[in-house]
Amino acid sequence: MSFATRLRCLGFAATLVAAPALAAPVSPALIAKASAAIDADSARLTAIFKDLHQHPEIAFTETRTAGIVARELKALGYAVTTGIGKTGVVGVLRNGPGPTLWFRADMDSNSVLEATGLPWAATTPQRLADGSEIPVMHACGHDAHVTWLLGLAKAMTTLKADWSGTLVVYAQPAEEIGMGAQAMVKDGLLTRGFPKPDLALGSHAVPLAVGVAVNAPGVRMAGTDQLDVTFTGVGGHGSSPELAIDPVVMAAQAVLAYQTIVSRSVDPQAPSVLTVGAVEAGRDNNVIPASAELRLNLRWFDRATRDRLLTRIDEINKGIVLGAGLPEAKVPVREMKGSAGPLRNDPTLVAAVTPALTTLLGDGKLLTDFPSVMGSEDFQEAFAGTDVPYTFLLIGIAEPARFAAAKAAGRPFPFANHNNDFAIDLPAIPLGAKIDTVAALALLAK
Repeated sequence: MSFATRLRCLGFAATLVAAPALAAPVSPALIAKASAAIDADSARLTAIFKDLHQHPEIAFTETRTAGIVARELKALGYAVTTGIGKTGVVGVLRNGPGPTLWFRADMDSNSVLEATGLPWAATTPQRLADGSEIPVMHACGHDAHVTWLLGLAKAMTTLKADWSGTLVVYAQPAEEIGMGAQAMVKDGLLTRGFPKPDLALGSHAVPLAVGVAVNAPGVRMAGTDQLDVTFTGVGGHGSSPELAIDPVVMAAQAVLAYQTIVSRSVDPQAPSVLTVGAVEAGRDNNVIPASAELRLNLRWFDRATRDRLLTRIDEINKGIVLGAGLPEAKVPVREMKGSAGPLRNDPTLVAAVTPALTTLLGDGKLLTDFPSVMGSEDFQEAFAGTDVPYTFLLIGIAEPARFAAAKAAGRPFPFANHNNDFAIDLPAIPLGAKIDTVAALALLAK
């Protein structure tokens, strides 16, 4: 029986009244010691965060970020392997007998033009392989995630006398497109000889106030798919649309028709989202292009809902193409890209780390009863098909005064992830590292 299976066999009530003993309880003295170690490292961590924020890199291009991670981990004495899943980095720290804990941070940024006005804002576009340039920004907090990983990595070396086991930290590419975890697994993440995970831990920045974190059991985040649909028509002159079959019109019809899928074809009690995030067609004002591409994103909590969304997309596409007078052979074929299932926190691990995090943050600051969100992750895909339990924390990064002002104005958050004004308050940098470190100690402490 594996260590992870034994944990599950321990079991406990869903009320979380009594957590099973995975490691020795983390004493207030050890929590204070970890906090002090990270406070002493705060200037370094803040400098790393600002540098990463100023140099964002989109999926599978995170070479500079990966280089920083590898350099810092090597300096701390970790055994480092690079280039996994193209840009992924793995660091291993062995510290005696005990379980093996894997901790992940994602590295990629978004194609967003930053509008925060911060002194460390990203201002330089990224040049792609085809020579084109796009705006880039860390609008989802992955710069903080990487910094938190490096803070945890250093703190755990400082605290080696207080825990036992093996710590594997890894920086993952391409979370934003839902392909990074799978790419690392395909490239041998679980088969290259790294210590096998018994437990896993991750975290994500969210626009709650700094000082607040979420650690809740069960399904926390939705499953997701990224897919492209390309309508192919007959191009022509803008002055003679009767001689063409306009793919822009077909794409526009599809965008509107897709919006009826969630409202009219899916059970209202089965949450789902269908977003068209990009429309790409033509270039010139007076040319009807030959094709138009739609880039879609789906969110769902169960496979039946996912299947229904995809079926209706196909049916709508077919109806539009046939209605335009094109043969069935012209019906678009979906190009499925990144995908990830729902993220489900293991209740045993949630209960195991809750007491230590409550001590760190104070009463009322750790939320253990928090609704599932339609946001998605691919962290869990690294452990798909295994019995490795994990817990995935949400860490508040918004300036408290700004968060309070938003609430007073009737808004749930001051900004959203992926927005151009997404801004991480600097005190969240050391605090996020403390949260992750204390959670790790709760699973590894002697």
